[in-house]
Amino acid sequence: MRLSDGRRRLQLPLIPILLAILALLDLRTELQLLADHFTFASLVEIPRHHPLAIAVLVFTPWMIQSSR
Repeated sequence: MRLSDGRRRLQLPLIPILLAILALLDLRTELQLLADHFTFASLVEIPRHHPLAIAVLVFTPWMIQSSR
């Protein structure tokens, strides 16, 4: 989108960013537990209990790139 003075306006892809924020909020408790007491077993269990949040975080760069 062009502005009246010819500069380009930065267009943020709001939906991928919103999805990534919501995914991080969903994983907040598990990330806090990992920060306090890291174990590989808890690291393996996160994708098992939150597959959608992990998928959103993995594909967020692709969603941002494809929206431009």
